[in-house]
Amino acid sequence: MKDKAEVNINPLKLFVLSLSASFIIGELYKFYFNLHLFINILGFALIILFVTIFILSVKIFVAYNEKLPPSTPTFRIIKTGIYSYTRNPIYIAFVGFQLGMFLLFENIIYLISSILLFIWIHYMVVLKEEKYLEKKFGDSFVRYANNVPRWLFR
Repeated sequence: MKDKAEVNINPLKLFVLSLSASFIIGELYKFYFNLHLFINILGFALIILFVTIFILSVKIFVAYNEKLPPSTPTFRIIKTGIYSYTRNPIYIAFVGFQLGMFLLFENIIYLISSILLFIWIHYMVVLKEEKYLEKKFGDSFVRYANNVPRWLFR
């Protein structure tokens, strides 16, 4: 067994590509509609929230001397901090950030992109990571997965 998840594309790179493509397509084709100012402010707040979640998640990885890309070996299951509430806070931050961009800038492409990003991350990253983690850590990962939701809710 290779000591890594069989993930072919780095999720961070895909997130940046998705975000950039959403901006460019939105600007070229003007897929906008008007939302209430309160919704725009909510979008800004979500962006701040999800950037904070991303930073906190990365700090925990660094504190445990783990590397972020799923193409690198994992040495321990992180169960503390935000990882005690969700197994995938970084991926939640990616999708949530794009949803915030949609609400703030009223560009429907960000909404479509966030949905596609979520689907890709779920099937092409998370499920493969979980398969790897279960093989590597066995019952320890299974117990963690049974107690902490994959996303936000069970």
